[in-house]
Amino acid sequence: MADVVRTGELRRLAPVLTILGLAGVYYASARIGLLDQVVIAGAVVTPLWPPTGISLSCLLLLGLRTWPGIALGAFLVVATISPLDASVLGIMAGNTLAPVCAFLMLRRVGFRPELDRLRDGVALVALGAFAGMLISATLGTAMLLLKGALPAVGFWPTWAAWWVGDAMGILVVTPLVLACRTIRWPRGVPGYRWAEAAALTVVSVVVTLVAIRSELSLLFLVFPLIVWAALRFQLAGAAPCVLLVSVLVIAAAKARTGPFEGQSLLEAMVNLQALNASAALTALLLSAIVTEQNGIRRKIEQACGELADVVDRLAPGESRRRWPPDGDHT
Repeated sequence: MADVVRTGELRRLAPVLTILGLAGVYYASARIGLLDQVVIAGAVVTPLWPPTGISLSCLLLLGLRTWPGIALGAFLVVATISPLDASVLGIMAGNTLAPVCAFLMLRRVGFRPELDRLRDGVALVALGAFAGMLISATLGTAMLLLKGALPAVGFWPTWAAWWVGDAMGILVVTPLVLACRTIRWPRGVPGYRWAEAAALTVVSVVVTLVAIRSELSLLFLVFPLIVWAALRFQLAGAAPCVLLVSVLVIAAAKARTGPFEGQSLLEAMVNLQALNASAALTALLLSAIVTEQNGIRRKIEQACGELADVVDRLAPGESRRRWPPDGDHT
């Protein structure tokens, strides 16, 4: 009986624990994102804001009931980097509403977290990243402007940086979380596949480091690696590859080294986000296309197998005869 009571108590506490866990993960990912913060027009922004990707992933996987965890995590983050006032509530509201609205829009169009269709990849980009994050960028920047912490001339640069950082969180982090959800320890995988995965990891690190340390414009070299990962490993390989490239390139852009040397902060951020967005879009959409085609092929093979079984039951041995029959070559 005691075990039954304890199980019932755990079930009642599960929603609360989920919300607290999400708030903790949100806060931790925000602290990681703030390690690469930059100041534009007096406002602190980040080129990649992981909490937006974490928030949308949790909403997609656990449902709308987890939104208080997002609000609590956003409040803790904002409260630790700025004084508590009315603007904190506005920024918290924007950071909560953005992933919630993105989730509602994705649910409306029938989005599947498996990302096994091209339409799902397009929906995540258009609705989840680009449209949904307009809310957080607009509310957050407006709060800073009304508070007097941001001059009027700095509104649009700050808004653009805020929006891009939130959108990159969706494009980079959300596919990675959704891919990790379906990853299982592979069994019976040939040795050459492990060797290929290891080679892809090593080559990605080496090529990216060479590209960000060279004064030549060699950042385009990362795209063949992303294509390789998407074609051979789909989202499970492409998402980590994009995250690796993004982290290394962000560090170079912040320090203004390699291809970013001599650029202003704004120029470096524009070039950085153009690269990150292109890499994330390439990985996400190409992975979705390959996964969708693989699914279609499996369905065709299954249909052919079922058709052969039907033929065998109706006319035993006919499905194994050579086709076309002898004498019929038209």
